[in-house]
Amino acid sequence: MPQMALLVLLGYLDRTNIGNARVFGFEEDTGMRGTDFNNISMYFYIPYVLFETPWVIAVKTWGPGRVLALAVVAWSAITIGTGFVHSYGQTIAVRVMLGFFEAGLFPALTFTISQIYPARSQAKRVAVLYITIALSGALGGLFAYGIQSMGSRHGLSAWRWLFIVEGVISLVLGLVCWVSLPASPETAWFLNEEEKRIVMRIKERNHPYKETASLDVSQVAMALKDPFLYLASAALFCSSIALFGFGTFLPTLLRGMGYTALEANYLSIPVYIFASISTAITTFVSDRLSKRAVCLIHTPLLGICGYAIVVGTGHKAAGFFAMFLAGAGIYPFNTVLVTWVSNNTQPDSKRSIVIALLISLANASGLASSQIYPSYDAPRYVKGNAISLAGEAVALLCVGLLYALLKYRMREKKRLLDESKESNGKQGDRSLRFQYVF
Repeated sequence: MPQMALLVLLGYLDRTNIGNARVFGFEEDTGMRGTDFNNISMYFYIPYVLFETPWVIAVKTWGPGRVLALAVVAWSAITIGTGFVHSYGQTIAVRVMLGFFEAGLFPALTFTISQIYPARSQAKRVAVLYITIALSGALGGLFAYGIQSMGSRHGLSAWRWLFIVEGVISLVLGLVCWVSLPASPETAWFLNEEEKRIVMRIKERNHPYKETASLDVSQVAMALKDPFLYLASAALFCSSIALFGFGTFLPTLLRGMGYTALEANYLSIPVYIFASISTAITTFVSDRLSKRAVCLIHTPLLGICGYAIVVGTGHKAAGFFAMFLAGAGIYPFNTVLVTWVSNNTQPDSKRSIVIALLISLANASGLASSQIYPSYDAPRYVKGNAISLAGEAVALLCVGLLYALLKYRMREKKRLLDESKESNGKQGDRSLRFQYVF
């Protein structure tokens, strides 16, 4: 998990630092105007969405070790290159390449967690990934504050050093991961033989369906026909509009509230830290009680309250407080929802496709979130905040529909079991013996 967290930290630092760079001259130096900045954020998500599933299939086939290490080395080099762009076209090119190499990171790690840990222990592991995303925002703000204080050096602007230094750090750590990240738990260098046998017994006990290295086409069809996938994707899509908008534009929103560029960078730090604490508490409770749905109710409500405040008032202090509420709701929701879907999807080939498609479809929201905060809506960005509020509301509705769907399936299974039926002709999570996690 520390190595997984490190990969996520590197990925999201290299992805979202563009928001920090924006507040100290990135747009002006590359000749961007109007909605150009929004567009380069959007272009990132096109390859990001298209190539998530192929990356997960590669990880399933060859293991997460060298597949993800190759990705991090490549995107680190691209991040360094971003520090030397001089035009809008060059910026688009590096963002598209960055989207391609970062595409499989999160769904691949989520799938890996689902293969190793039992259902009731997965939320806190997925939470490590989402907490790392939030902390990357805090660290990114702190790092940007330090780089901005440093100013121009050797003829390069501060924003250029932001990309170069972060890219070099990612490159070095990515090379370390190439050596240290195992292909599977059974081959992990940090486990002794007894611990490896324990891992195998845990996997066999909690994942009774036979795993295959290759992709089972029949299970892919099972995944594509399951309405559970599309309802969950709708919920994650709507909540991710707020998540991606928050991660990319928080410094912009804070500056629009009346804070200076320097203040916008360092004031984002406590917001992300609070979001991390909220995620940790929510997922701990969710795992401890083995409850998912109930933890998916209060989190969008926090987001709705936060965005309602910034839509309703332009008060500086109230807006800053609202960002704490929004962050405290956005990150836990996505964590628990992804875990809930993973818990309720079997066998492994179906789960690999469902997780990849779930996150791919949800990440398509990046195309929308990149456009909801255009510069001409400054300073309050009412439209973007209202869209994020609506997304949280629809996500909450989808949770209710998901709960109703799983309850309906459990009633049907119980009815057939009461009739002494041995089978309903279905496999995996749709079979009679599988018990859904609520």
